Amino acid sequence: QVQLVESGGGLVQPGGSLRLSCAASGIAFRIYAMDWYRQAPGKQRELVATITSGGGTYYAESVKGRFTISRDNAKNTGYLQMNSLKPEDTAVYYCKVFWLGADLWGQGTQVTVSS
Repeated sequence: QVQLVESGGGLVQPGGSLRLSCAASGIAFRIYAMDWYRQAPGKQRELVATITSGGGTYYAESVKGRFTISRDNAKNTGYLQMNSLKPEDTAVYYCKVFWLGADLWGQGTQVTVSS
């Protein structure tokens, strides 16, 4: 079955950390770039970070220096390490792979940053 499954979200205090995972199945994960997006209530989905098949990375300005995207191709899994979290990071986080000409999305994982 072709799917992406995110995990690792939760409730964290400002300044805290979380690590999100994106487990891929049914695709040759290692040959695709992977993106992390987020969508806050009432806002459009936005790109947070990208990692290419070769390990190159891109970050949105709002998370640069706080978030780190990585991948373990042996485990078919991508990660998003989030440090120094802020209330404005609260959102549903999604991973995405552009697979066979179409976007393949996970179901999302909720991240809430609140005291």
